[in-house]
Amino acid sequence: MSGSEKKIPNHIAIIMDGNGRWAKKRALPRTMGHRAGAKALKKILTHAGELGIKYLTVYAFSTENWKRPQKEVDTLMKLFKEYLKSEKNTMMKNGVRLMVSGKKDGVNKELLEEIEKTEKLTKDNDRITLNIAFNYGGRSEIVDAVNKVIKDGLTEVTEESFAKYMYSDIPDPELLIRTSGEIRISNFLLWQIAYTEIYITDLAWPDFDEKELEKALNTYMKRERRFGGLNNEK
Repeated sequence: MSGSEKKIPNHIAIIMDGNGRWAKKRALPRTMGHRAGAKALKKILTHAGELGIKYLTVYAFSTENWKRPQKEVDTLMKLFKEYLKSEKNTMMKNGVRLMVSGKKDGVNKELLEEIEKTEKLTKDNDRITLNIAFNYGGRSEIVDAVNKVIKDGLTEVTEESFAKYMYSDIPDPELLIRTSGEIRISNFLLWQIAYTEIYITDLAWPDFDEKELEKALNTYMKRERRFGGLNNEK
């Protein structure tokens, strides 16, 4: 990969979009698209760890996804549970720490137990943290944080202190990747991506591979992040 290793982002976030369209294009059930998407995640997680990226947050299931057909929702729940069971050993081997960010409401007990077991098993791994946004909504996260502030009896917060009430305690992402060509945020990490660089690709998520990840990173590394300030040009 070209570019300076020093500029590789510490944290990338991905909206894994296009599983259903990928399947439809191949005359396959949408569920097959989600299975292909799970395989893509395995490849990207491994390569991200090899490149020195420390945090990878992926949007797996939003609070709005409950509106999808029940069969598809059931498949996504089953697929997540299968992923956790099948990937435990690989996570341990590759130094992956699992975190799951989102609400527990509506998620079945068996899946919640599997999430808890995997998080506990991998908690000391430090090569890369995989943060799966599951039953997640950016607005819900902010509202939940506000309610925690109220419960703690605080009358004033700073940006830094408020951030501690979010679902996870990891750094904000420097790069957000969205697949399948959609140009919107879709209620993802609304607080955390205030100054995140955004990269859009027309590829559906199952087609997003290691080469495409490096392409996104190379694009990111050519950008100058100014955080509202001016660049060095006169």
